[in-house]
Amino acid sequence: MSTAAELQANAEAKFKRKELQRLDGCAAMAEYDAASRATIEKTARLRALRLSQAERAPPVATAKAPAKSKTKRPAKAGARRAVAV
Repeated sequence: MSTAAELQANAEAKFKRKELQRLDGCAAMAEYDAASRATIEKTARLRALRLSQAERAPPVATAKAPAKSKTKRPAKAGARRAVAV
């Protein structure tokens, strides 16, 4: 059987282990929050930069795609038609 001293030592070791886990968890959460905040700030900065560049740049002329022809092409000689059953 365990003596009172062994039980006390085990309880203290368990308490220290739990305390270290709690501290590590707090530190990990702080790192996660800092990384998240940095990402949000960087995104806002880059968005502002992109918008300011878009305001300074002249409008880009876009080429229109040619209009589709409304006439049907003649069927190829070897083409088969689907038959409804």
